[in-house]
Amino acid sequence: MQDQDIEYFLDEGLIDGVIRPLKQGKEASVHLCRANPRTTGHELAALKFYHPLDRRDFRDETLYRAGEFIKERRVRVALEKKTRFGREVRGGLWVYREWETLCKLEGTKVPSPDPIASTDDAILMTYIGDFDVAAPRLHEFRPSSPDELEGLWIQLLGAIEHMLFHDVVHADLSPYNVLVWEGKLTLIDVPQAVDPKLNSHAQDFLTRDVQRLGSWLDRAGFHQPWEAIAGDLWTGWLHADLVPDDLR
Repeated sequence: MQDQDIEYFLDEGLIDGVIRPLKQGKEASVHLCRANPRTTGHELAALKFYHPLDRRDFRDETLYRAGEFIKERRVRVALEKKTRFGREVRGGLWVYREWETLCKLEGTKVPSPDPIASTDDAILMTYIGDFDVAAPRLHEFRPSSPDELEGLWIQLLGAIEHMLFHDVVHADLSPYNVLVWEGKLTLIDVPQAVDPKLNSHAQDFLTRDVQRLGSWLDRAGFHQPWEAIAGDLWTGWLHADLVPDDLR
C-alpha cells in the first residue's frame, strides 16, 4: 500500500522522490520527500503513511468520535460490530479526520502543517525543518532561560486559543506533538481532534492537553495554574467570549 501511495504522489507530480524516513510511530511513519515546487510551492514535504490495519495500534475511538453521526447504516453497523469492513472504515476515518482537521486549520493562525494532498492511507503536508535536520519535538528541546520558557508557553497558549476559536480541540496534545523550529512552535498529529460543539468529552480533552504541556513546563521550571487556565479557556469558548489577543 505504501508503494502505491508513493506512486500516486509521484504520478500527480507532487513529489520527485522520498529522501529518508523521519519518524516511525505506532500508527504511522513520516518520510521526508523532495517536493515539486511547481505543484506544491515547496522544495521539501513530509509524507505521513498510516501503517496497514494489522500493524496499527488503534486507541479506543469511542470518546473521540462521540457526537458524530455516520449517515450510512451499513457503515454504522460495521463500526459497532467491529467487523473487518468496520475496521477498514475505522482506519480510513483516522486518516480522513487528520486531513479534515489540517484543512480546517489551514489559513488560520494555528501553527500547524499545511495539507497538500492525501490518499486513503497517506497525507502529504508541509515539512518543518531543513534538508539536514527535521524540527525537534518539544520534549527534546532544552530552553536556555526562564524567558524562553515563558515565550514557549505564550505560543502554546495562543495555539490552543486559536484552535478553540475555530472549534477544534487537539485531544492528544503533549510535548511529543509539538515541533520547535527557529523559535517557533508547530502543532502536529491531529487525527483525534474533536469539535467541542459535538463532542461531550471535549472539555476533558482540553484540560488534559493543557495539563500535559504544563507538566513539561513544570519540570523545566515554569509554573502556572494549569487546570484553572484550561477552565478559563473552556468558559471563554462556552460563552463565546474567547477571542485570541491578536484577533481583538
